[in-house]
Amino acid sequence: MKTASYAQICMSMLRTGLLGYGGGPSTIPLIRHEAVERYQWLSGEEFGEVLAIANALPGPIATKLAAYLGYRQKRWSGACVAVLAHILPTCLAMVVFVSAISTFSGSRVVQGMIAAVVPVVAVMLATMAYEFGEKAVKGLGLAFGAACIVISYVLLELLRLHPAGVIVLFLAYGAVHSRIAALWRKNRAGKEKDTHWNG
Repeated sequence: MKTASYAQICMSMLRTGLLGYGGGPSTIPLIRHEAVERYQWLSGEEFGEVLAIANALPGPIATKLAAYLGYRQKRWSGACVAVLAHILPTCLAMVVFVSAISTFSGSRVVQGMIAAVVPVVAVMLATMAYEFGEKAVKGLGLAFGAACIVISYVLLELLRLHPAGVIVLFLAYGAVHSRIAALWRKNRAGKEKDTHWNG
């Protein structure tokens, strides 16, 4: 993975802060593009793991991701630069435009802009969800990966469990699954070795 400069951290988080229209969920694909595709600070798998842990913790997801990426590159100073670059532009814009919110909210032009942006955000989230689903299927197999996706949907949408609870549940299962799989592979290797010697 590549090492970033302060300028790269600042510019990448500035872009995600300015273009992340719609809050945290719409910002995640932008942060992923900067960290994985543009600067190659993380692999896609690493970003998925970081995203899962960040979702399980309290607070805004975008700032948590920004802080982690900055810290990973330049420790605490990098984390401060990343978070400030991510939040300052929108904070300043909010202060500047707060007096005109009532006027803009009733504007047909602004409503049209909002309506036009919504499909773009939906496509970005769908693309990221597809990529994560594809990796899950590759790692767990088609049947088990699909089953995990269905179980997640049931827990989140039908049973209305908090996303953090679902993530913690699957992290806990993943830890157990990894141990069981490692023991199974070890036992299988031992049996194959015994068979080889007995043969």
